[in-house]
Formats: sequence, C-alpha cells, structure tokens
Amino acid sequence: ENKHEEEVQDPDREEDETKADMGSKTWADLAGELKTFVWNPEERTCLGRTAKSWGLILLFYFIFYTCLAGMFAFCMYVMLLTLSPYTPTYRDRVSPPGVMIRPYLNGFTIAFNVSQPSTWKPYVDSMHHFLAAYDDKVQEEKNIECVSGQYFIQGGNESEEKKACQFKRSLLQNCSGIKDPSAWHCISYKHGCPLFLQIIGYRPGAGVPVTVDCKVQKGNESDLRSVAFYPGNGTFDLKYYPYYGKLTHVNYTSPLVAMHFTDVKRNYLVPIQCSLNGKGIINNINSDRFLGRIIFTLSIGK
Repeated sequence: ENKHEEEVQDPDREEDETKADMGSKTWADLAGELKTFVWNPEERTCLGRTAKSWGLILLFYFIFYTCLAGMFAFCMYVMLLTLSPYTPTYRDRVSPPGVMIRPYLNGFTIAFNVSQPSTWKPYVDSMHHFLAAYDDKVQEEKNIECVSGQYFIQGGNESEEKKACQFKRSLLQNCSGIKDPSAWHCISYKHGCPLFLQIIGYRPGAGVPVTVDCKVQKGNESDLRSVAFYPGNGTFDLKYYPYYGKLTHVNYTSPLVAMHFTDVKRNYLVPIQCSLNGKGIINNINSDRFLGRIIFTLSIGK
C-alpha cells in the first residue's frame, strides 16, 4: 500500500527516471545513433528510408516540379504570343509628349560667366557630344531626305526596318556649333517624351507642325527680351513623325529646336518656360514640369 501511495504521490518519478537515463548518454552513444540514422545496415535504410522509398519520393517531386515548370513555360509562351516586340499592345495611357533640354549637366539651372571659359566650356562639350549624331555627313550616310510638311508614313510589315529622315546639324545654324564651336548661348530643345523616349506611332499637331515659344515663367517679362529659334520659327516638321520604335527605326534621330537667347538680363537668375504649342498638346499642368513644356533657370554673367 505504501508503495502504491508513493507512485500516486509522485507521478513524475517515472518521467524523471527516463530523462535521467537519456542524460546519461555519452557523445559516443549519440554519434552512434546518428550514424545508425544516416545508414542502418540491418534495415538497409538511409535517413529512415529504404532505397525504394527514396526512389518513389524523388520520382514524385521530379514529376511535380516538371509539371509546374511546364505550366509556367506554357503560360509565358501564350502571353508572349499576344505581345509585339515592335509596337506596345496598349497605348491608351500614354500622355502627350513631354520635352527636355540640352545641355543638361547639373539640374535645370544653366549658369556661367561669359568672360570665364571654364564656366561655360562643360556646356559646350556636352552640346558637341550630343550633336555628334546630327552631323551632316552622318545624316547623309544613314538617313534620307524627306518631303517637308507631311507625315512620313511607312507601310509594310512591322518588323521591316524603317527609313529615317535627315535632321542635319546645320539646320541649327548659329546654334549648331559648326562655325562657332563655343556657342554657349544656345540651348537645344528636344521634342519627345520625358527621358528622351519617343511615343511610337504618335502624330503631333494633327497635321499642323508643333511650334515652340519661350517666356519668363515668373517675374519681369523684360528679363528675356529676345529669343531666336532654329530651324526657323521653332517648328518640328511633320516629316519626322511617326516614330516606329528603336528595333525598326534604328537610325532615327529626334528633331530639335535650338533657342538662341540673344538678349537676356545679365547677372540675374531668369526662370524661363518653353512650351510646345499645337493641337492635342497639353502644356498647362502645374504638377508636371515636363508635360508639353520645360522650366529651367538661365543665369549669364559678364
């Protein structure tokens, strides 16, 4: 009876004895058990499984992941069949074109002193590098002359290489840097999308060339008294549109309008806004400084 009472009063005694037995195992015992688990020569099992068991489970996972990879590849194949590498499938969310200026070195403030070449030489070097693709000889070798005043629409298969119209550097006249390599007073104005992306198939102006004008954004309008545009009247000729994408329109160079600030207030920060004007062009959204316009600051010292 006393023995029975002891077992009733101490129900964890047996569990403590089991833990004591487990705690008494040496590292050699544990290593032996691990070795037996890795390979049991009596039952001929590896990690608790026989060769047949391992073969079946590996075969299952091989078939399972092969099916998953096949389904993924099939879905990608079907999706790619609906896409064209030449023309985006959906273009309904593409905004009207934005604009960008060159030279673009350190933000949208262009500042230098006329009497100090070291202040404007980086701008000149940047312009010459940018306009290298517009050199007359390069354009004559790669591109063709087109009829002005009308879109250059090209038919045929969308994978066929498209011809591009010549835009010669000499069209920029005083701002080309050909006669005067130090044409620091000119800024090249590029018509396209933000980050210089072109809108494929876009026909700006709905048949009428898009023009550019510049004015003081805020402040006294007399701070910017005279601006000359090249080519004449600051227009983007229709013959450079539409654009067919870089895969087929490989030699395409975007048309430019150069602005010659012939009379701007010196030693003063002049905020300037240049805008595109034409049918379908949006240039009055205050939250986007690139949509249909560009805002920059010009500071020319003596």
